[in-house]
Amino acid sequence: INNKPDLAQRAARLVAMSLDEDARWLEWVTKQFETIAGEDKEIDLEEFKTALKVKESFFAERFFALFDSDGSGSISLDELLKALDLLIHGNETDKLRFLFQVYDVDGSGSIDPDELKTVLKSCLRESAISLPEEKLDDLTLALFESADKDNSGSITFEELKAELETFPEVMENLTISAANWLKPPDLDQKKRQTPRYLTRAYWQNNSRKLLFLAVYSLLNLLLFIVAMLRHSYGGPWFMVAKGCGQCLNFNCTFVMVLMLRRCLTWLRATWVVRVFPLDQNILLHQIVGYAILGFTLVHTAAHAFNFVQMTESGEYSLWEYLLTTRPGIGWVKGTASLTGVVLQVLICLMVLCSSTFVRRSGHFEVFYWSHLSYVWVWILLIIHCANFWKWFVVPGLVFMLEKIVGIAVSRMGGLYIVEVNLLPSKVTHLVIKRPQFFQFKPGDYVFINIPVIAKYEWHPFTISSAPEQSDTLWLHIRSLGQWTNRLYEYFRELESEALGPGRLATSLRNFWFSSKLQISAKLTENHRFCNIKCYVDGPYGTPTRQIFASEHAVLIGAGIGITPFASILQSIMYRYRMRKQNCPSLHPNNNQKSFEWFVSLLTKLEMDQADEEPEGRFLEMHMYMTSALSKNDMKAIGLQMALDLLAKKEKRDSITGLRTRTQPGRPEWGKVFQKVSEENKGKVHVFYCGAPALAKVIKAQCEHFGFNFYKENF
Repeated sequence: INNKPDLAQRAARLVAMSLDEDARWLEWVTKQFETIAGEDKEIDLEEFKTALKVKESFFAERFFALFDSDGSGSISLDELLKALDLLIHGNETDKLRFLFQVYDVDGSGSIDPDELKTVLKSCLRESAISLPEEKLDDLTLALFESADKDNSGSITFEELKAELETFPEVMENLTISAANWLKPPDLDQKKRQTPRYLTRAYWQNNSRKLLFLAVYSLLNLLLFIVAMLRHSYGGPWFMVAKGCGQCLNFNCTFVMVLMLRRCLTWLRATWVVRVFPLDQNILLHQIVGYAILGFTLVHTAAHAFNFVQMTESGEYSLWEYLLTTRPGIGWVKGTASLTGVVLQVLICLMVLCSSTFVRRSGHFEVFYWSHLSYVWVWILLIIHCANFWKWFVVPGLVFMLEKIVGIAVSRMGGLYIVEVNLLPSKVTHLVIKRPQFFQFKPGDYVFINIPVIAKYEWHPFTISSAPEQSDTLWLHIRSLGQWTNRLYEYFRELESEALGPGRLATSLRNFWFSSKLQISAKLTENHRFCNIKCYVDGPYGTPTRQIFASEHAVLIGAGIGITPFASILQSIMYRYRMRKQNCPSLHPNNNQKSFEWFVSLLTKLEMDQADEEPEGRFLEMHMYMTSALSKNDMKAIGLQMALDLLAKKEKRDSITGLRTRTQPGRPEWGKVFQKVSEENKGKVHVFYCGAPALAKVIKAQCEHFGFNFYKENF
């Protein structure tokens, strides 16, 4: 009762905020209708589904039938706008009656169990949720038994209304815009705000990176000016070429320094990480790469213009200056021009093949092999420029030493893949025999080479097992590119080998936290033992190494981005158990298939915390299924009620089996971080691994709330 005024005020704010949205949405609907409708100015069912982008046939047919007031089999613009006007300006009862009519398929005035099951099945399909038929029956029964107050075998409008009133959040959705009900494309026109790069929060949270970039830019400017002044005798174009050349000497060496992974991993454990943005070395590497491209283009163009001026003397033609050794330019038999042209082509090719659309489109091998041309770039630079070797010698020796150590480490110990699990969403779980000398931190990654898949290719993947798990090393690999798909298909087609007992357990639930290897009694077609040679180079550190130094850590994993957090959470669990053994009374301080393999870990975490008081629990979980219909989508109302009712009855989530309820739709990050901020449990550090687009959203929110943001990137 005490919550009713707050709920009414919130609903009133939502109504006020939705007025502009309604107007924009109606304008959009009208344009969509006019674009799709033919000469008769009416649309049929297929055109209706196209217009409102309704995926599921059931809801499209029900909406169409209710909007088609004259039963003609087509909808006019007047009929459509009249129906939408009811959804926009109608009261709660009007909207609820429309929802009831959607569920009442046969128009009998009541909803029977078969109709309710059809609705829930369509909701699941629209949300891309896969549940067994038995679970669908359970959901139907849970909602039907709760709503059918008089046990008549059907749900009337009054009974549905009474049931909805027990779900305040659902009733709140009946007051919001119809634009949110029918889920058209994102029409939000963002208000003009101060660019985030000009906000105080951005400068505070990116101070190390901005200071580094400022020093880097000033150093390039200084090198450019000094080189120009030293070569003022050659004219303006010659001066520009020499200035860019000096900057290239520095940048073509510095770009390598940023990829000294072993050195950076070591530096992360020192005070240096508090001064320099070591966690953003990949971003800085990319920035320096683009700087090299820019300096190269200007350097080449300046030399070309200078050659044009030199041809006026008549001694050599332009093509001789550019493509021959006759003019004798360069310290190695006049090859400066020829090597310069080749370098220009190689650098352009490397930058192009390292673009995001190449790396993220399943063509990682294109990026991988083209980037190996850096060896030829350095050789040609030494030939091209008389002074480059002076810049290169020390970093080059360190780089070579890293490579030699990496090769030596990867070839030691004779690593073998001893077990493989093929998991949903084409995730390959590799279990590798761990050598005794291999030490790593939670969240670290390795480069792996599997000769039977590709003899010369090395690919980076996050370690998903905990350091405390001494016998094996785990990798969870999502099939997204050529190599990862070949890996999955190889093990899928590989015939099961009959091996004796003494291997790891086949059940993922049993070995997530097993301190000893379990005995396997049975093999399935998606799980097999093997003995396949592999090589591992690493481990290499990531920003997540700082998680155990955080007062309040927030881990956000999207899709296969949950992998590093599997290692971290397991390590936390091992440490927690050890502390509980030493001090039993201790209270510590503070898409569905994509995470199916992750669920068993979370289940174990929940079980171990079950006997703790709320204030003593060190871990709070929030699960979101972004493919599911959000709570403010009218089509999802029945499904969310059924899921809530069944979760209360079974005391676990129907989708994941966890005690923590899976939230439908995308998180409202502003509200999530506001709650975290209000908890006031110390400085908040947000660790993220997942899609780059979502990273930008979360980073912006972190800047707003003053949280430290770390992105897994390698």
